[in-house]
Amino acid sequence: MDRRKFLQLSGTGLGISMLPLSGKLVAETKLTHSGMDIAVKKELADTALNTATKLGASYADVRIGRYLNQYVITREMKVNNVVNTESIGMGVRVLAKGTWGFAATNDMTSDGIARATAQAVATAKASSKSQQEPVQLAPVKGHGEVQWKTPIKKNALALPLAEKVDLLMAVNKSALDAGANFINSMLFLVNEQKYFASTDGSYIDQDVHRLWAPFTVTAIDKKSGGFRTRNGLSQPVGRGFEYLDGRAADKLQSQTVLYRDSYDMVEDAHLAAKQAQQKLTAKSVKPGKYDLVLDPSHLWLTIHESVGHPLELDRVLGYEANYAGTSFATIDKWRSGKFQYGSDKVNLVADKLQPGSLGAVGYDDEGVKTTNWDLVKDGVLVNYQAIRDQVHMLEQKQSHGCCYADSWSSVQFQRMANVSLLPGKETLSVDNMIKDVEKGIYIVGDGSFSIDQQRYNFQFGGQLFYEIENGKITGMLEDVAYQSNTQEFWNSCSQVCDQSDYRLGGSFFDGKGQPSQVSAVSHGSSTTRFDGVNVINTKRKLG
Repeated sequence: MDRRKFLQLSGTGLGISMLPLSGKLVAETKLTHSGMDIAVKKELADTALNTATKLGASYADVRIGRYLNQYVITREMKVNNVVNTESIGMGVRVLAKGTWGFAATNDMTSDGIARATAQAVATAKASSKSQQEPVQLAPVKGHGEVQWKTPIKKNALALPLAEKVDLLMAVNKSALDAGANFINSMLFLVNEQKYFASTDGSYIDQDVHRLWAPFTVTAIDKKSGGFRTRNGLSQPVGRGFEYLDGRAADKLQSQTVLYRDSYDMVEDAHLAAKQAQQKLTAKSVKPGKYDLVLDPSHLWLTIHESVGHPLELDRVLGYEANYAGTSFATIDKWRSGKFQYGSDKVNLVADKLQPGSLGAVGYDDEGVKTTNWDLVKDGVLVNYQAIRDQVHMLEQKQSHGCCYADSWSSVQFQRMANVSLLPGKETLSVDNMIKDVEKGIYIVGDGSFSIDQQRYNFQFGGQLFYEIENGKITGMLEDVAYQSNTQEFWNSCSQVCDQSDYRLGGSFFDGKGQPSQVSAVSHGSSTTRFDGVNVINTKRKLG
C-alpha cells in the first residue's frame, strides 16, 4: 500500500508487531515509557547477588535489560513493513567452585529472580566436576552507582512513524527520479537499556542507541534485461536520528561523497541511481597487479575480517574453531614481539570509546570501564582483544573491556571492539594520494567477500571501481575483486590519508558464538593505498 493509506490504516498499532508484556511484569517492575525505575532495578539485582552469595558463589553479576528495536522497510513508493520488538528480562552469571554458571528469566519478581540465580549456581557446581582448571578473573574495582548514555539529540524510536516513513519515501523518490528502476530502503533502530550489578560493588545503568539506514538501487539495461545495483554509502552508527539530518560534506573526483558526522540519504540515493546506470556500461577490468586506493566505506570490511576477527583471543585459542574458525595470528607470533602484521604505516587500535561508533559504551557487560589499546603498532603485532577470564593467558592483569551479550537471555562473552586503522601523521588528501598512482583502482563501498578459516587468504569486491592512470581517474570499471593474504596485504600499505579524511564504517549484525549472538561494531580509517595487489576479473554477465 502507499504511504498515505498505510498511515491512515495503521494508526499507532496496525502493521506493528510487538512482544507483549504481562500485567504481572509491568506491576512488579514499574515499567515506564523511559524504562524501568532504577531503584527497582537495584532492588532486583541485589536479590540475585545476595542469593548467589548465600548459595556459595564466589562472584556474581546481574544484567537487567530492556531491548527495543524498530525496522521500517520500504520499496519504491510503498511501505512493506514496520516491526517493533520489545524484550525485558534478567540474566545472572555466577562463579562457584571455580566454574561459570548462567541462567536467565523474564519473571521479574523477587521469587523469579531468586529461582534463576539458584539455577545458575547449581549449573556452576555441576559443571565444576568436569572443569580442569578454575576460572581466573582479572580484578575489577567496583564503580558504585554510575550511569552512561549514548550522546544523542534525537531519539529515533521516540519520533513519529510518519517522519521516518516520509524520509524513506523522499529517498525512494530521489532514486526513481534519477532513473533507478527499483529501490529498497530501510531504517534499523535499536535502543538497549542495560543495568549491570556485581558482587564487586558496581551498579551501572546504561542507555545505548544505534541506527542504520541502508538502501539498494537497481538499474536495468532494457535491451539485454541485465541489471546493476549500488548500495547506499551510509554507515551504521551509535548516534541519534540527527545523523540523518545533515548534508554531505564534500565530493571527490570520482563523484563519490564523504559522509562523516551526518548522512544525506536523499542525495546519496540520487547519486546511487546515476552510478548504477553508469555501471551498466562500465568496462570490465583487465586482471593484473594494481595499486589500490581504498575508501573507508570499503576498507572497514577488510579491517573487520582480516584484523578484527583474527585478533579476538578466543578465536586465537581455538574456542571458535567449530563455528567460525581459528586465527593465523597465533600466540607464538605475538610473544616474539617481532611479527610484522603490516608495514610501518599500519597502526591498528581497538577502541570502545570513540563517539558515534557502534561499540561505544561506558562499561562493558562485565562492568569493566571501557578504554582503547594498541593491536598493531608500527606494523608489529602487540596485543589481542580479551576479557576478564582471558587476560591472564597474556600475562596481563586488566580486562580490555570488550565483553558483550546481545540480550538479557544470552551469556556475555568476548566480542570484537571497534577496530580501526589510525590516520597518517603527515598531511595527505585523497586527491594527492591519487596523483601519485600510475596504475591503480580506487574502490568505494563494500561488496561480497570470502576469507579462509584462519582469516588469512581472502578476496574482496566493492560497490564502485574507478581506474587510475598516471595520477588521474579515467573512468568506471566493473567485475573487480582483489585477492591477497592478510600479512602480505597489510605489508603492502604505503600511504594513509590524514585525520581530515577519517571516517567510520561498520557492521550492524556481526555474528559469533554458539548459540549465535550478534553485535554491532565500527571500524574507522582514512583512505589508504596498498601497492601491487592482485586484481581478478569476476567475469559477471549483466544480471
